[in-house]
Amino acid sequence: MMSKKDINKDANELLSPLEELRACNICPRKCNADRFSSNKGYCKAGTGFSISSICIHKGEEPVISGSKGICNLFFTNCNLQCVFCQNWQISDNSIDHSLDHMELEEILDQITGILDTGINILGFVSPGHFIPQMKIIVYALDHQGYHPTIVYNSNGYDDVDQLKRLEGMVDVYLPDFKYMDDHISKRYSDAKNYPEVAIKAHKEMLRQMGSSLIVDNEGYAMRGMLIRHLMLPGHADNSIKVIETIAEELSSNLHISLMSQYYPAHRAGEYADLRQTVDVEDYYTVVKRMADLGFTKGFVQGIESSTQYRPDFDLESPFG
Repeated sequence: MMSKKDINKDANELLSPLEELRACNICPRKCNADRFSSNKGYCKAGTGFSISSICIHKGEEPVISGSKGICNLFFTNCNLQCVFCQNWQISDNSIDHSLDHMELEEILDQITGILDTGINILGFVSPGHFIPQMKIIVYALDHQGYHPTIVYNSNGYDDVDQLKRLEGMVDVYLPDFKYMDDHISKRYSDAKNYPEVAIKAHKEMLRQMGSSLIVDNEGYAMRGMLIRHLMLPGHADNSIKVIETIAEELSSNLHISLMSQYYPAHRAGEYADLRQTVDVEDYYTVVKRMADLGFTKGFVQGIESSTQYRPDFDLESPFG
């Protein structure tokens, strides 16, 4: 078991994954930026551990949160800039996140403090632009004798080569599948190529995990893949295309989490079609299409969810 002194002693070896950030191409943006310099790439992230919160979160899907919750680690910044982002306080790249820097020892103390309560599942939220830092944390936990289920909770805008190199480390993939319409993916998330990138990324996750989601005796996911899709108001057609693509390109045996929790957060009020919540009739049209396509596994949020999931990362416990 690695002690805190060992972590400091072996720092050079432990931090070696960061070298990839000298010419960073770890996400689909392919900025080739030197994140050790002041000339950052699209995400504006550096080489440190920029983390807004490490907390117990009980608001995920039942197989992710279980009865006790999941230990979630929320990275700052993002390689997408969704105008409706509910986590905009930590993901907006125009905000200075320098005060969110944490040292590795502090990170490990917070994570192990939660794991020691009996929670054995650790989620990395928005990790696509912080994969080297994520690896370091997992390696260090392993050396300390902690081997939680690792959840890769991403926006779906992931680099396939990076995903291949995570094989064997990640136990559960929890990706979004936001768009199959490149017009709105560009307009709302500044990523015209989101559909093609997401399809490739999801195929790689499926290759690694297969279509079954394995759970333990407590109901927690142990291995597999669960795809999330957040419906946007006025865009039921996009949602139907996403669901159809999953059925046709991936598998209708996959677990799907269809989400109705949208509300006009962040800059959504600047867009006329995003100023309201999801229409009930549109939502159940998508639910029916899921059933018609043979999806029988997963979760469908109640339409009232738009009033229930409103995090505030200015609070010590962002989810109340």
